[in-house]
Amino acid sequence: MGETFAMKILGRAAGRKVREGEIIFVEPDYVLTHDNSSAIIGKFEATVPGSKLRYPDRLAIVLDHVIPAASSKNAAGHRKIRKFVQEQGIRHFYDIGTGICHQVLPEMGLVKPGSIVVGSDSHTCTYGAFNCFATGIDRTEAAGIWITGKTWFKVPETINIDITGGFLAGVSAKDLILTIIGDIGAGGANYMAVEFNGPAVAGLRICDRMTIANMGIEMGAKIAAFPANSVTNRYLESMEVDISAAVWSDHDAEYARSVEYDLADIVPVVACPHQVDNVIPVRELPETGIDQVFIGTCTNGRVEDFQAALKILRGRTVHSDVRLIVGPASRKEYLKAMQMGLIQDFVEAGAVILPPGCGPCLGAHQGVLAPDEKCLSTANRNFKGRMGEKDAEIYLSSPETAAASAITGRITDPREVL
Repeated sequence: MGETFAMKILGRAAGRKVREGEIIFVEPDYVLTHDNSSAIIGKFEATVPGSKLRYPDRLAIVLDHVIPAASSKNAAGHRKIRKFVQEQGIRHFYDIGTGICHQVLPEMGLVKPGSIVVGSDSHTCTYGAFNCFATGIDRTEAAGIWITGKTWFKVPETINIDITGGFLAGVSAKDLILTIIGDIGAGGANYMAVEFNGPAVAGLRICDRMTIANMGIEMGAKIAAFPANSVTNRYLESMEVDISAAVWSDHDAEYARSVEYDLADIVPVVACPHQVDNVIPVRELPETGIDQVFIGTCTNGRVEDFQAALKILRGRTVHSDVRLIVGPASRKEYLKAMQMGLIQDFVEAGAVILPPGCGPCLGAHQGVLAPDEKCLSTANRNFKGRMGEKDAEIYLSSPETAAASAITGRITDPREVL
């Protein structure tokens, strides 16, 4: 019997063959933390006062969640992190304005095929787009890795998702992953690896893969991963990232479950409040007015997402009852969007542009909702209270659906306005 991606990559890190369900200890290649580094520093210093980090060069810290600081408390946390970075000699530190951690690490060449990356953020699984075993950990575990350099995994079983065909107009990767989550369920892949295979994978851009892998955790997956191919190689070789350690499943690997999706069958969908797996086609949704639209986040804040939205929005204006907020995923994406004229197009349409960061996604600032308001967002979560108000409603969609809805003032199938 052949081995899956998870078995191969964890086995290589352990220095031997492993079996599914086995507990192993490994040293991750990188450990990511963000604004929550302040709390992790407290755990680290309380456990080993005055100690040095085990592997400071394996740490990456990105300030992105509440930037610029929304309160004195946030500012004090940022200052604590900056001081710790200087004292411990952490090279991979990215201060406010660099971007969202899940966009920044690949841009900085820290995500490599065949590597293991863990992060104190559940959407660390994004790096599976680059053939990486990437998963979220909690703050205590992050502090433990800072001290010992090691962590443990249970070797997961794997779900195989075969993708065929091609997207039709008005449909994109966000619609695909929301459809998959709706079918598999929020807990349908709990502590499992999800592999994306099939002939259509070759046609998926890096931005598509990042969107899909980013939301693996929303079906409970430990990791969500893609094979490395020419698309991956072109992106990484331009940054002189070593791609020689790429690994993928054997042709005779045994999967816990296999499913298939023809991209031509995917339609624009939304995840309705208050669960990501509460997914229905936009055309089956009763007419639903909205107060705010948010295009951005680590899920859909890249130039390609902005281009998709502006194919619909350019030359039109945002509905008078709607606030359109746009948040670039990183400074690099922001600059590209400016150079391409996309930022001007958004502003002319009536949008508000945020600095590169998480923005209103976590409900801390820059677009918090009022009671009873409805927001259509390209983010990855719509839990009750997610955007700062428990009595508001959040719907999740693709950038295309978000743009169409910003124009009409109601959740709209983008094919109606293309």
